[in-house]
Amino acid sequence: MRDLLSRDLSRLPDLLEQARASALEFLTALPERPAGVRPEPSSPLGLPDAGLGAEDALALFRRRYEAGLSGSAGPRYLGFVTGGTTPAALVGDWLVSAYDQNLSNSGDSLATSVEHEALGLLRSLFGLSEDFEGAFVSGATAANLVSLATARQWALERLGHDVSEEGLWGLPRVAVLGGAPHASVLKALSILGMGRRAVQAVPCLPGRPVMDPKALEAQLVALGGAPVIVIASAGEVNTGDFDDLEAVGQVCRRHGAWLHVDGAFGLFAACSPAHAHLLRGLAYADSVAADGHKWLNVPYDSGFVFTRHLAQQERVFRAVAAYLGQGPDLLHRTPENSRRFRALPAWMTLMAYGRDGHRALVERGCALARGMGEGLAASPHYALLAPVTLNIVCFALRSGDASRRDRLLGALQADGRVQCTPTQYADRPGLRAAFSNWRTGEADLPVILAALGAAALRV
Repeated sequence: MRDLLSRDLSRLPDLLEQARASALEFLTALPERPAGVRPEPSSPLGLPDAGLGAEDALALFRRRYEAGLSGSAGPRYLGFVTGGTTPAALVGDWLVSAYDQNLSNSGDSLATSVEHEALGLLRSLFGLSEDFEGAFVSGATAANLVSLATARQWALERLGHDVSEEGLWGLPRVAVLGGAPHASVLKALSILGMGRRAVQAVPCLPGRPVMDPKALEAQLVALGGAPVIVIASAGEVNTGDFDDLEAVGQVCRRHGAWLHVDGAFGLFAACSPAHAHLLRGLAYADSVAADGHKWLNVPYDSGFVFTRHLAQQERVFRAVAAYLGQGPDLLHRTPENSRRFRALPAWMTLMAYGRDGHRALVERGCALARGMGEGLAASPHYALLAPVTLNIVCFALRSGDASRRDRLLGALQADGRVQCTPTQYADRPGLRAAFSNWRTGEADLPVILAALGAAALRV
């Protein structure tokens, strides 16, 4: 192995050039690459006794797997809520691997200062006050986990228990209220030992997947002043709709409830003056979760969490050992001790494109979503299942069951021009399209609508 490592190190400039050329070839072909693919998996390779070396390993990967990679970084991948990677973020991410900094401890690198600065830039972008302390995590799922762990600590401290030291044994259940919480919230509750069934559903407003603030208040009154965690959505996953954060926040403030805002992609509405009103009342939040690999357009995996209760957060995630030092390091804010330098791609793209660039990115995505909604509403094949609030288009075939919808998705994937994801909304099998990639432009919209029209005719 030492011989291979020494040889690869001596040829590192050429190896990096080969990687650069491979990446450029892939990125240049993104507009033509199938948006989604479903290849037949290859039989797995065994571990070689003698290594191949970096050049042959790269060649093997490209020959064996690259054709089966989707164009998820491209302009017409509308599945999930998936951003691309801006040029500045890509540069930053390549440097992250080269620098290989561990963001746990601030004692030997300025990398932690970059993370704090990047978090400050994000606070400014979202209009959050200095009360909100943050950290980078792997995505909104981890951000929800951190937020709810902190909320659990807060709730049980109010009952006289330090759950971070004593555990949950024999403690009363903490009520969690929400209208349409994302699956990642339920996953976090499972991990935390609170359970998915801890969520008590708050009735939603008619025809919308958002909480009725009056119903929320009635449930809080019925709980009699017990500590409660309320989950609000800033961008519901199917429709992009928003809970009324101002009304919900005022109710939570009156009853002393913790308000967590899951803003995985919707938090970026703050970038656009035309949509910022959707976040009115965000200042009432006790914790906020969001993704970077969605509308910030930095590579996977990237997310961030903000809280106004750093003391409770650090009690949960504190890691104390003599070799770690005793400073107020970022490792006390997240589940990870070893942490990648995720802040650098975010810092790079924020500094490269600024407030105006991110406003334009968000507004273009919203305009494209509206355009797609208008095109589908005029189509003989499709119907909108919900108004287009932000960047999500929720729609369905005008006729047919889930099996026809699934055949449609298969036809779209075979066509290759556009990728959507399935959903179930308003008791109908539907589809979702999410616009959050910086590469997507007006020229893509007629291609998307044409692909959807052709697929509908085939099923």
